Amino acid sequence: MERVPSPGASRFREASIAGTWLWLGLFALLPNLVLLLVAFLDRDTVGFFIPSLTLDNFRELFAPVFLGVLWDSIRLALCSTLVCLLAAYPFAYALAKAGPRLRPWLLLLVIIPFWTNSLIRTYALILMIGAQGLVNKCALGLGLIGAPLELMYTDFAVFAGMTYTFLPFMILPLYASIEKLDPGLADAAKDLGAGSLRTFWHSTLPLTLPGVVAGCILVFLPSLGSFYIPEILGGATNMLLGTFIKNQFLVAKNWPLGAASSSVLTLLLVLLAVLYRFTSQRAAGGYNAPLNARRDGE
Repeated sequence: MERVPSPGASRFREASIAGTWLWLGLFALLPNLVLLLVAFLDRDTVGFFIPSLTLDNFRELFAPVFLGVLWDSIRLALCSTLVCLLAAYPFAYALAKAGPRLRPWLLLLVIIPFWTNSLIRTYALILMIGAQGLVNKCALGLGLIGAPLELMYTDFAVFAGMTYTFLPFMILPLYASIEKLDPGLADAAKDLGAGSLRTFWHSTLPLTLPGVVAGCILVFLPSLGSFYIPEILGGATNMLLGTFIKNQFLVAKNWPLGAASSSVLTLLLVLLAVLYRFTSQRAAGGYNAPLNARRDGE
């Protein structure tokens, strides 16, 4: 017998949904709409902007300087996302298949970095890759190098910082996606003669694709827009998109150009959200296909 929710529970649910939409509208949608409006306004040398519509801010985004910053940002963000995916998938798979006693401890290892401020953890990387850091001292002690490597204030330092900071954001969506897999699907594939690699490629990976896309979004976009990691580990000469946007707002006081640059991130977010919805629908269709075929056979 179907259980009918009480009127009080229904009102609480409706109030919760309305409160969530109100919160998102006031503190997420409205600021982004204001930022988009500012991107079409002209710069003011005294104030932030003047109410004069123009497209000059978007034309400046096609300048070689900004295109170079955008390319460097995308390149580093893609490399960081790829390495996070390659490192996180085996760990997330082992985490999902771990026993009930070991799994909480492995989850704790993933969650512990969230207990420490990411800015502090970024500064801690200097102790690892600095000229007198642990990496150089170990390499010198083993005789692998004759002089300390210049790792700080390079693209490698920024890449290492992004990978280290955003790796947990890749592990958790993958774990959630892999943990929901039906073990019977892999067993059925093996019974039909498929090897481990073929089972993974044709069964496990397509069904966990929403987790892969979600993890890539959670790593790629913060890597693309982060400004404190490039400033601390890359130095003043390492200009990436997040640093460029921050400088337009806080240093150059060019709010319209900063808003136009921010619109690039917003557009990427929308495109990636559409991609995530598409892959989720495809994965859901692939997961339900064996059940539908079984029903048709009956």
